[in-house]
Amino acid sequence: MQRDSQAATGPLLVPGVVSLAASSRRTLKHGDTFAMFDELGDVVEVEHSPAGLFHFDTRFLSRLVFTLEGHRPLVLSSTVQPDNLTLDVDLTNPDMFRDERLVLAKDTFHIARAKFLWEASCHELFTVTNYADEHMRLHCALEFGADFADLFEIRGHVRSRRGTVAHELRAPAEVRFVYGSLDGVARSTRITFDPAPATLSASRADFQIEVAPRSRRSIAVSVQCLLAERPACAGRFHAILRRARRSRALERRSGAKIETSNVTVNSILSRSSADLAMLATDTPLGSYPYAGVPWFSTVFGRDGIITALEMLWLAPAMARGVLRFLAAHQAKGEDPAADQEPGKIVHELRECELAHLGEVPFGRYYGSVDSTPLFVALAGLYWQRTGDRVTLEEIWPAVLAALEWIDRHGDRDGDGFVEYGRRRESGLANQGWKDSEDAVFHADGRLAALPIALCEVQGYVYLARRSAALAAAELGQRDLAANLEAQAEALRVRFEAAFWREALGTYALALDGHKQPCDVRSSNAGQLLFTGICRPARAARVAQQLFGRDFFSGWGIRTLGAREKRFNPTSYHNGSVWPHDNALIALGLAHFGHTAQALSLSAALFDAAAHMHLRRLPELFCGFERKRGKAPTLYPVACAPQAWAAATPFALLQACLGLEVDAASSTLILRRPSLPQFLDWLAVRDLDVGSGRLDLMFRRHGSGVAVNLLRREGEADVEVML
Repeated sequence: MQRDSQAATGPLLVPGVVSLAASSRRTLKHGDTFAMFDELGDVVEVEHSPAGLFHFDTRFLSRLVFTLEGHRPLVLSSTVQPDNLTLDVDLTNPDMFRDERLVLAKDTFHIARAKFLWEASCHELFTVTNYADEHMRLHCALEFGADFADLFEIRGHVRSRRGTVAHELRAPAEVRFVYGSLDGVARSTRITFDPAPATLSASRADFQIEVAPRSRRSIAVSVQCLLAERPACAGRFHAILRRARRSRALERRSGAKIETSNVTVNSILSRSSADLAMLATDTPLGSYPYAGVPWFSTVFGRDGIITALEMLWLAPAMARGVLRFLAAHQAKGEDPAADQEPGKIVHELRECELAHLGEVPFGRYYGSVDSTPLFVALAGLYWQRTGDRVTLEEIWPAVLAALEWIDRHGDRDGDGFVEYGRRRESGLANQGWKDSEDAVFHADGRLAALPIALCEVQGYVYLARRSAALAAAELGQRDLAANLEAQAEALRVRFEAAFWREALGTYALALDGHKQPCDVRSSNAGQLLFTGICRPARAARVAQQLFGRDFFSGWGIRTLGAREKRFNPTSYHNGSVWPHDNALIALGLAHFGHTAQALSLSAALFDAAAHMHLRRLPELFCGFERKRGKAPTLYPVACAPQAWAAATPFALLQACLGLEVDAASSTLILRRPSLPQFLDWLAVRDLDVGSGRLDLMFRRHGSGVAVNLLRREGEADVEVML
């Protein structure tokens, strides 16, 4: 690779990055703590890898290596359990020789290693079983370390300065690492052992275990993330595990349940449900789904809203938590460095040291153009789904402030469209969901000039105004409702005139700062169907195009048409497949009556999930064409689990069933319900509908579906529209 003489003579600089797709990562999370281990359950130091134990985006444990007689053991199995609570690893010893003499035959010892996270701590239990016919002594050790690296530092941010790490041996069974924080927040890692090791240093614990024949011995290890004066969870392994299991089971029992005729689909749904439960983090204002592990294990406005939209039919309580939290953190004033304006909904919250110091702008950052209209849309749709007037009244001032932002700050030049443009160079250049710097461009590949009006954002605004109009009418604000309806219709007309590109057969990706359309075929146009802003005839043309070879890979719809200038199936936003993007498109297809395409898209995504590790849909995967005998190609640094990807299977099923809930009439509406070919039947139980509750069975008969009411509580009704 040679571009010029200077490049040829100078060193080739490659920013450090580790592929997560190639790694055998095992992920756990609870609250604001997450961890990534290898298949042995270890944390092995790899530069720029997010392996380790993190709390509020700071790594409190950067090394953890278990050895037997000085060697790493052999892995027999390594599994994160279906409820995502525990990592269970089975290990054994290899043949061990001294001076060519076998001193320990392989498989003599079995080591069961179980670990889980709870309340800012990692709890671990080693159970060593001796299968020899004689008394055995085993030397095992744990090497450990804590670097207190900031997650942004691991992602490649070059720090101007950092604190120092000290260690303290507090007792024969306790070592502590203390970080000299620069932001004034005390951070330390406390590691304890039971029983006490034979020897303990600042980086290693050694154990000499005596094990009788067919007997076992255990070692418990606790790693606590201590932040400021807040204590982490302490106690014995099994007692804490029982408490954690009860709590996780309660989380998963809430909401409706789905079961199908297909065991693989059931496994996908179970993993998705467990991922959502793991990512959901309790806040004083309700549960909030953190965006994804490892890079986005925190509040993201857009991600939380879209996840709640995908799950609204099945688990509306998630939307309530998201709405209340975002309303409480809505911008009240202006701060150009944070892209903050009154009424705007937060994009991202961080509590790490670099955010506190201002070295990264994401402590409380508002640089997303779509979170605010999506917040309004979710509020209105939540009201229609639940009839929860108490919550609606609580968040209504925030809804009004968000609508004011759309009209005043969102529409920068008064042309009736909502645009974005960062107010400081440190902010995000692109502020839609495709926020890569090269994601918005013209047909010739030129990047679009700011400010930019994205096509799907106008659709979000349309949906927001229509949804808010219904809520305003319920609250007795008739004039506001009428004004919002009029604004929505005016936007629809204006949008069709400015964004439809007859030569493309679809809507322009965006209008640039000079009001020139970006004549690029993109999946953004597919999301417009979800918002309802499109003319039906044009929606049909968009749908047809999305299922052509340029877009449909066989595993899903790509973000960009294959003939576009910047198309690359291995890029982040310019040709990859994003499950949540496909879910919104599927819901839009169902909205406009394109049931066959919704079924095809659902089949593709469920097939993709069946090929993924743990049957877990990742944040995204590469957009290569599907080939016989080949699984989807993974994207190297995709988050998994990712909240809006985990919610995708449930949204796809909603699209197939054409399912809507009208809380005002306590009616479940099914528009052209269908099932994909891989499902003979699907059961939904404990579905709240207005003041009632339903159990339903859907059975496929040829191209049709029979709907049977299995149980009804209260006044809930079912309406099937064919």
